[in-house]
Amino acid sequence: MHLNPYGEDAVNLAADLANRRPASAEELADRCRAAGLVLEHPVTPQDLDRTHTVLEAWEKVVDAIDERERAELVNRMLAAAAAYPRLTEHAGDGWHLHYRDDRQPLGSVLFSLISVGTALHLAGRGMHRLRRCAVTECTMIFADTSRTGRQRYCSHRCANRDAVRRHRAVR
Repeated sequence: MHLNPYGEDAVNLAADLANRRPASAEELADRCRAAGLVLEHPVTPQDLDRTHTVLEAWEKVVDAIDERERAELVNRMLAAAAAYPRLTEHAGDGWHLHYRDDRQPLGSVLFSLISVGTALHLAGRGMHRLRRCAVTECTMIFADTSRTGRQRYCSHRCANRDAVRRHRAVR
């Protein structure tokens, strides 16, 4: 997976994994591959445990009350996860940047990828563009990648459900 200038791919992967936690190392590997990640090593139960720890830290970023708290939490993740950037062509799909040391297990790769991708997304698109769905009973997380930056719902289904609820409340 290549980090785009706004970290969109990384935050979308983080949201997908946080919203539906992988139950096994095999499921984690399959979902990472489906997201475009090149897996250089077999995925282990330790990678799964590390990923769950990363997602717990990331959810605190999502649920942060204000921009300063959110920035501090992301900065803590970056300090713990990222190494100096380096150019690599490990997958034969062109040169790109990695923000981690080479030959890391998947759990560590995801920690770096999610930390840096979240920082790029928030700095590039806006500190408010990572949140939970506005529908009270929905706890899904999403990264707002809309043009206007005003996305409130995780899906069209939740947006429609809320619109129907508001319409019925007016009657």
